[in-house]
Amino acid sequence: MTSPTWDPGQYLQFADERGRPFVDLVSRIRSNARTVVDLGCGPGQLTPVLRRRWPEAQITGLDSSAEMIARATATNDDPLTSYAVVDAADWNPEQPVDVLVSNAMLQWIPGHADLLPPWMEQIAPGGALAFQLPGNFDAPSHRLLWETAARPAYAGLTRALRSRAAALDPADYLALLSRPGWEVDAWETTYLHVLQGEDPVFEWISGTGARPVLQALSDGVREEFVAEYQAALRDAYPRREFGTVLPFRRIFVAAHRSDL
Repeated sequence: MTSPTWDPGQYLQFADERGRPFVDLVSRIRSNARTVVDLGCGPGQLTPVLRRRWPEAQITGLDSSAEMIARATATNDDPLTSYAVVDAADWNPEQPVDVLVSNAMLQWIPGHADLLPPWMEQIAPGGALAFQLPGNFDAPSHRLLWETAARPAYAGLTRALRSRAAALDPADYLALLSRPGWEVDAWETTYLHVLQGEDPVFEWISGTGARPVLQALSDGVREEFVAEYQAALRDAYPRREFGTVLPFRRIFVAAHRSDL
């Protein structure tokens, strides 16, 4: 799986808002884990959530971005936590793990649903597979991104990209993962993030979904694109006296394997 070059600093600009779904997901995991793998761990800012939940577990954070892993490693002082560059599509542990968790990563993998059944086989009895991913790809933030990218001034540079990020509905994950010996909990939540600052929705998406487009544009052209896209976002997400509201739908799954 290839991915855009990530900027940990830009990604962490909204660390609290991006971290809240992960906290909500981890709170629904019941396993008394000794080994925890975080696939798509990013810069490691959420590893403390896992450490608080499992104080004595061996935690391994994996991400396909060398930039993210470098940031995570540089700030790690936990002897029971390690990080490595690994493509999630190639993940194959030497032995089963107690908890496999993934936060806002699966949407980047085309056909990611095909990876989930094999991952279930890598979960130890009594363990869990848990993940969350955005479910907002029809929201104005994404629709306007690709509408702007399709304009004649930019289409030649962005036509090959098109949005590849995607998620299934909770009911689809429930049907896919439900089988004997497993209990699957699937749900969705729409968060209303109140963002501050100038063009905060652009700042948010430029750290995630807009990165492939922004990186595909050349200097000069990129600045023109940003100006048009920001104007469209300001209309779609008007600033209020208390901030700019960004509705953000998230999809969650926590699948537990029986002890048998």
